[in-house]
Amino acid sequence: MVDYSEQYEKFGKETANLRKQSPEEMKAFGGLVKTTLQEGALDTKTKEMIALGIAIADRCEGCIMSHVKSNLKNGVTMEQLAEVVNVAILMGGGPSTVYGAKALSFAQYLQEKEN
Repeated sequence: MVDYSEQYEKFGKETANLRKQSPEEMKAFGGLVKTTLQEGALDTKTKEMIALGIAIADRCEGCIMSHVKSNLKNGVTMEQLAEVVNVAILMGGGPSTVYGAKALSFAQYLQEKEN
């Protein structure tokens, strides 16, 4: 079984190192994230679901962990996450089944951790 706590901690350390080495670039990227995900014609919840689907289709584990966490924080249910995974599989093909399964497993891990 995957140790998500270790994997997420490692991701956090790697990201912190990137912020340390490239502070201006990461500050600019953080600004892009903030403005892109703010409420607009689409709500933040919908935008985060889109971001997760793209992360799965692009096979980015760190992105998947980050967006799963944000989706759960925004009240997205496991059923909604499963539908996001299904759309990602539609767009990303067979490899997205592997990363979609990882997304759902990580979501379950976070939910169990809360309880």
